[in-house]
Amino acid sequence: MMTVPVLLFLVGLLLLVKGGDWFVDGAVGIAQRFRVPELLIGATIVSIGTTLPEVMVSATSALGGHGEIAYGNAIGSIICNTALIAAITIAISPAPVNRASFGVPVLFFFIAAAIYLYRAYTIGTFTRLVGVELLGIFVLYMGFTVFRALRMPKVFADEDPDSLRPGPLWKDLCLLAVGAVVIAVGANLLVNNGTLIAQALGVPESVIALTFVALGTSLPELVTAITSLVKGHGTLSLGNIVGANLFNLVLVSGVSTVLAPFSLPAGKTIAGYNASLVVDLPLMVFVMGFMTLPALVRGKLSRWQGVALLVTYAAFCVFQFTL
Repeated sequence: MMTVPVLLFLVGLLLLVKGGDWFVDGAVGIAQRFRVPELLIGATIVSIGTTLPEVMVSATSALGGHGEIAYGNAIGSIICNTALIAAITIAISPAPVNRASFGVPVLFFFIAAAIYLYRAYTIGTFTRLVGVELLGIFVLYMGFTVFRALRMPKVFADEDPDSLRPGPLWKDLCLLAVGAVVIAVGANLLVNNGTLIAQALGVPESVIALTFVALGTSLPELVTAITSLVKGHGTLSLGNIVGANLFNLVLVSGVSTVLAPFSLPAGKTIAGYNASLVVDLPLMVFVMGFMTLPALVRGKLSRWQGVALLVTYAAFCVFQFTL
């Protein structure tokens, strides 16, 4: 009876790996063709593609009346992306940071986070207006980034022109599109069948939600990060993480909130206060600040940041299991 879920689980894993391979190849090809830094491509095109599972899960949850899942998926994915996936990348291969490319998505993220936190701490409800505001930030970010890249291509050309050997544009676009679809399908197979396997083994539903759902929708970022490291494109991975975090706030939360407004989940409390306000939201801001602000000041990431973030994520998981 467990044979089919196990086989589909393995198929999902294989699709994620191959989809990540195609996606990174297409993104790097586009970056080389238009002489823009990989960090910029990672923060826009790659981030949208790897955020697709979060968009699908959150939109479906919101329409089904499960706003708490849409909320937890977005916030949990940001924490996971930063304190686990980016942390692994930084711990293994800390890379220099292009402040001009890195600073823009970071700035937009904290602007969106300020709006999100204001709503969460003042009214505790995310209305359609909040969703429109978040989607507006997404449109502004994409417009600003594309305009900046088109107007100042030479500023972004940090690769050696002699080393650029781009293939046909249609091939890169196909790799990008097919890779995104394959990643989304693979993540879906992995999450669904992993959940079935866990249930058959008697794993509690709370553990299933924490591991397979929250981490499952972040698998594309993890696969892209590992693939980028293997191929020697660490800055693409970092740009993807920062961009994906921004899109989790403005695109994932924006779409789900516009479709179906919801309130903060009220399940867990700490000393009488909502656990989301005490732990989840502050931790989201902290891990992003801890990863990005020192890098913007020093122009590079350090291995100790990755290690510290991994320890933070482990503590967060322990907290979630024991609360």
